[in-house]
Amino acid sequence: MTLKLGVPSKGRLMEKTFDWFGARGVTLSRTGSDREYAGVVDGVEGVELVLLSAGEIPRELSAGRIHLGVTGTDLVREKLGQWEQQVEELAPLGFGGADLIIAVPACWVDVETLDDLDAAAAAFRAQHGFRMRIATKYHRLVREFLRDNGVADYQLVDSQGATEGTVKNLTAEGVADITSTGDTLRANHLKILSDGLMLKSQATLFRSRTAPLTAADRTALDCLLTQLELDGKAD
Repeated sequence: MTLKLGVPSKGRLMEKTFDWFGARGVTLSRTGSDREYAGVVDGVEGVELVLLSAGEIPRELSAGRIHLGVTGTDLVREKLGQWEQQVEELAPLGFGGADLIIAVPACWVDVETLDDLDAAAAAFRAQHGFRMRIATKYHRLVREFLRDNGVADYQLVDSQGATEGTVKNLTAEGVADITSTGDTLRANHLKILSDGLMLKSQATLFRSRTAPLTAADRTALDCLLTQLELDGKAD
């Protein structure tokens, strides 16, 4: 089995990842058309490039179908329960930065903190007869964060589209989403809670703890880590 490196298949994440590896003497390139998810690695022997969506990479690492992968820390922690047992974080790459936050309508002048949100959620349920809705794609992370901070009487509603628009569209009362500048939140008249930062995410190189390694794979991994000037040897 060749050492497999999973990289985002399109957009700025792919371009920035190619640049990061290239700056360290490892050239990643797509083969064929933009519709083909194949590529090559030059600069290190025995490494195969696999182009995947960023959201698929945590699952492929966990399943052991790829040995290394570049994806957001938010996606790994959301998609993989007990993620530290399944993957190892090798290096933050310094791009793709975003904050996972909780935001509420800016007009909620009495809600600035998570304690305020908990009180507002209880009042909302008493008034409306159902739990306050928080729209998000990050169910695991949000549930854990709110539990750890004592917020109850809410329900998560799934949002796979424009999460910030759910409050305006009256399908949620608050949102939990990633943001880099906050511009979209402000445009939708939302504010971030003062203690509502759940996670600072960025593109990161991860290693699978479950992918099998042949002797040749171990050699290729050691050579790649050396070329990238990263500590660590194949277990």
